[in-house]
Amino acid sequence: MDRSIYTVLAAATSSTFQRVQLTNDLANLSTVGYKRASQTRPSTAFLNGPGFPSRYQPVVQSRVEFVEIGSGPFQETGENLHVAMADKTVMSVQAPSGDVAFTRRGDMRISTDGFLELANGLLVLGEGGAPITAPADSSITIASDGQVFSSLLQAPDVAPVAIGQLGLRDASGVNLVRRVDGLYEAEGSNGQGGDFATGPEPVSVQSGALEGSDANAVDIMVNLLDFYRSFETQMKVIKSIEELDQNGSQMMQAS
Repeated sequence: MDRSIYTVLAAATSSTFQRVQLTNDLANLSTVGYKRASQTRPSTAFLNGPGFPSRYQPVVQSRVEFVEIGSGPFQETGENLHVAMADKTVMSVQAPSGDVAFTRRGDMRISTDGFLELANGLLVLGEGGAPITAPADSSITIASDGQVFSSLLQAPDVAPVAIGQLGLRDASGVNLVRRVDGLYEAEGSNGQGGDFATGPEPVSVQSGALEGSDANAVDIMVNLLDFYRSFETQMKVIKSIEELDQNGSQMMQAS
């Protein structure tokens, strides 16, 4: 009896990670460049130790969120500093901890200090890991290959000058995982971030557009309903096992 209730309770506990992933997707329906994470499903593991030799428990082997990189819905904005990344292209930024991480957000702006940054305040990094500085009194444009150009507002006839290159990487050959700060890093970085070698596919961006979230509200709600129904069934099984145990104890006392 104890083995049954232990197995059911372990299944209910391990499935909570799926609920966290789904609620996180639901909270980011309107986040620019947000990507869903792969659902980590529990697997059966044998438990060694004292007790019966038949103890198996459903466990989540890894609680790492593998990000599903791909093109989401594009929205034209007409802003020169807005870019939408194509295919599996990601862009390097400076994480709050100071290390290099990656994102699909493209809502950039010029900070008060003259640096290129995202709307959430994270510095955009160029090739080599250095921030990109925009000259004063200039207009910034971004080419499809990620090269950043500056044009003087007082001299519109002068050809634009290249001032940097966005740190773009093709993530088709690497598994990206979501960090606690919402940014991405290569699998195995253990929260330390860092650059990785670009993949075989060309990197490109579309200027004047932003990529929306690829989370689907209908799919999330359906999966959440399935989760709660499964959790409710598990609780009913635990209650039934408890009642059977109590009835068995009463029968033993009566005899």
